[in-house]
Amino acid sequence: MSNKDALVICRCEEVTYGQLFATADEYQCTARELKLRTRAGMGFCGGRTCRVTVDGIIESIVSDAKEAEIPLKYQPPIRPVTFGTVGENND
Repeated sequence: MSNKDALVICRCEEVTYGQLFATADEYQCTARELKLRTRAGMGFCGGRTCRVTVDGIIESIVSDAKEAEIPLKYQPPIRPVTFGTVGENND
């Protein structure tokens, strides 16, 4: 495994460049499929740190990839809320 293959692209889910590249090459998938297969972009940051690289890998591997086919989206981090807080009566 080369240094490039061991480079962690998605820090939240600890997905490496090698994993992303191999998956994209094997399945010839879209960015959304690559995200679902590897979990890259599904961590706490919601893809803010790895989205550009994931899109770049898809563009370099899949020759007929359409940029806006099913683009990855950014999702804000959420925090858990208890049922007691949701159902609290503030009268």
